[in-house]
Amino acid sequence: MTLPRTADDADGVDDRDDAEAVAEPALARRSGRARGRLTSAYTAVERRLLEPRIRRRLEIGAPVAILALAAIVRLTNLGHPGVLVFDETYYVKEGWSTWQLGYEGEWVEGSDERFEAGDPGGLTDEPDYVVHPPLGKWIIGMAMAVFGMADPFWWRLPSALAGIAVVGLTYAVARGLLRSVAFASLAGFLVAIDGLAIVMSRTALLDGVLAMFVLAGAGALLLDRRGSPARTVRALADRPQRILAAFWNRPWIIVAGVLLGAACATKWSGAAFLAAFGLWTVLMDALDRRRAGYRSPWLGTLLSQAPASFVLLCGPALVVYVASYAGWFDGGWGSQLMLERADLRWGGLLAWVPLGLQSLWQYHVQQFGFHVGLTNDHSYQSPAFEWFYLGRPTGFEMVSGSEGTWWVTALPNLLIWYGSVVALGVLLFHFGRSLDRRAGFLLVAVAAGYVPWLLVPERTIFFFYAIVMLPFMVIGLAAALQLLVGPRRLAADASTRLESDVAAAVPPPARVDDGAERRAAGWSVVAVIVVVAIAVSLWFMPVWYGIQLESDLIRLRYWPPMWPGR
Repeated sequence: MTLPRTADDADGVDDRDDAEAVAEPALARRSGRARGRLTSAYTAVERRLLEPRIRRRLEIGAPVAILALAAIVRLTNLGHPGVLVFDETYYVKEGWSTWQLGYEGEWVEGSDERFEAGDPGGLTDEPDYVVHPPLGKWIIGMAMAVFGMADPFWWRLPSALAGIAVVGLTYAVARGLLRSVAFASLAGFLVAIDGLAIVMSRTALLDGVLAMFVLAGAGALLLDRRGSPARTVRALADRPQRILAAFWNRPWIIVAGVLLGAACATKWSGAAFLAAFGLWTVLMDALDRRRAGYRSPWLGTLLSQAPASFVLLCGPALVVYVASYAGWFDGGWGSQLMLERADLRWGGLLAWVPLGLQSLWQYHVQQFGFHVGLTNDHSYQSPAFEWFYLGRPTGFEMVSGSEGTWWVTALPNLLIWYGSVVALGVLLFHFGRSLDRRAGFLLVAVAAGYVPWLLVPERTIFFFYAIVMLPFMVIGLAAALQLLVGPRRLAADASTRLESDVAAAVPPPARVDDGAERRAAGWSVVAVIVVVAIAVSLWFMPVWYGIQLESDLIRLRYWPPMWPGR
């Protein structure tokens, strides 16, 4: 017979419920103490980082370190593989040709093998029919023009430098939008270690150069926005009843026009960003006028500032675009068309247009027909609706043999990519709720890089085109994480000038940062994301760099898992 140990046992009541009731507050206390220690540690670090001396060092050191990392991961063993990868067969040879002839010449059959062996003798003087503007190919050929084409390192160096510039520009644009060194550094770092950005930087294609010009143009427009509200207020003060006030002294719009014109002169898809950013600029001008108290701000913007901004933005863009064809006018394919075909020449009001420009227009008509009608099946084509879930990454090159297999695949870092996709949804919700102009700008930029490809579903499209919108997506991820972390506020901010002066001289110890716990938790999430992103990059590095592994190990890095079969 077992005797009851307590009165509760004698009454037949189980004391485990009481034990759990006692344990729960104890667990809560331990959890609270852990949060308290985390918050205290975070507050100490934050206070240290806010010191002026440390802030100045971070302002300089953070972007320098990120650019150094970007350079290391993009330039290391850049000459591997030593063959023309994917569309390098077009753009590398065309880049060489533009510096030799001034235009893209035809190559004899079997020229790839000769070119890879260091022999450019397959190039002829006959012009070749090409379907992309020449500026990107001039840039790709720059290093070869100086150092020769025998080493694949020189084929890819300009693209690698453009990729490094994309990382720096990502930091700069994020710094301007988010007003935070920390989150700008996060955005730049994530682009620096992303697989799609790395592969496109290490492959001599046009899209990496396009991304550089688009991002730089976006930065120039953001610099113009810094002075726009002040301009509208000053103009209103000068002439309060004026409706048709237009601002012509906007040098950053001209700079943006030059850069976005260079984007169009690299690839026609740059025109979508020129149009989208131009409309965004006009909309922001109208909102500035409305906030400043202009009479009829929308009508006034439409009738005055919109035409002025169009001239400032599109005028330089058109000049840069036409200038990129300077070499083509001397013998490129179709450049002599109007000289040879009098029946095609323009008449009437357009008869004054030089025949070279008439030939250029006709050439563009033919190029447009090619792009619209490009419906050839390709094993790695990926319609735009597949991009967000990574339905079909682009395999650039594969070599398989008895010693193993290596791939070069334009596959993004999965955590960064899917996290950025989720962040787009967060920013869309945030924009709908608050009309945050920063979120709106990022959404416009992503839409400009994505929506045009949705409009041509029958065309042969590849996922690596997404490199142009990747920096904006990653900045969006940083912006969403900034919303998660929350702002730094004090519970008892000084409300008068005297209180502010006193607080600056003798900071009161009683002031407590009421959001420190949230920021500590938010930055813990950010730290986990960074660590996991680094681990994912290390895992997929073999299929970004073409590192030879056993076939089974390469297969573990397929994404989607059934890839590449379809």
